[in-house]
Amino acid sequence: MHRHLTAVLGMVAFACAIFLAAPSARALDVPEVKARVNDYANMISPKTEQQINAMLTQLEASDSTQVVVVTVPSLQGDSLEDFSLRVAEAAGIGQKGKDNGALLLVSKGDRKMRIEVGYGLEGRLTDVLSGQIIDNVLTPAFKAGRFDEGFLMATTAMAKAVRGEYKGSGLKRERSGGAGSIFKLVFLALFVPIWMFGSLGRRGGRRSSGILPLLIAGSMMSGSSRSSGGFGGGGFGGFSGGGGGFGGGGASGGW
Repeated sequence: MHRHLTAVLGMVAFACAIFLAAPSARALDVPEVKARVNDYANMISPKTEQQINAMLTQLEASDSTQVVVVTVPSLQGDSLEDFSLRVAEAAGIGQKGKDNGALLLVSKGDRKMRIEVGYGLEGRLTDVLSGQIIDNVLTPAFKAGRFDEGFLMATTAMAKAVRGEYKGSGLKRERSGGAGSIFKLVFLALFVPIWMFGSLGRRGGRRSSGILPLLIAGSMMSGSSRSSGGFGGGGFGGFSGGGGGFGGGGASGGW
């Protein structure tokens, strides 16, 4: 009787752990995208910000393509790829039906960056080209502390790519994906039920042992919880997303 009660309580606790894991992945607030350059991490000088903003405004005026820059102080443990996709989707970068938007997201504290590409630009600003812009343009400049140069050159390369003018180096690189949080959920979903049902087949033993893995599971899931953080500052105004769609195309990197 006690064994069955322990199993039931264990399954309830496990279900609660999985349920609580979902909001933890979205704990970091998505910053407001109110300009083409949204420098919440204070990485870009006002002069360079104006240059980039003018260039991206001209790009949008020429063919409606929207390219946006967002910097944040930290991801607070969030997945770079998940957060970048949420920012792009929340802002609706690009035009509805054309999905011609792209986002350059940089987390200063984590020393990570990602280029998120809308469906409609994946044939021009490909994963390979996005990776080359990160590896050959952003990373060397950022490692040297030349943030203005990196942002200006990277956004210029992105603008050229969507026009079909940027060919890159021809070298391929693997596409980066955010599998950390997914792996954790899959591990728990497989490990805990197997352990739990396996313990039902045993006779004897300490009755309290059935709770230990659930405590471990709860600890793993709560470890991914983060307090929401707001973003202050920003950039020049005048931006409005057009409802573009994203599917995870692009590339990630670090410095």
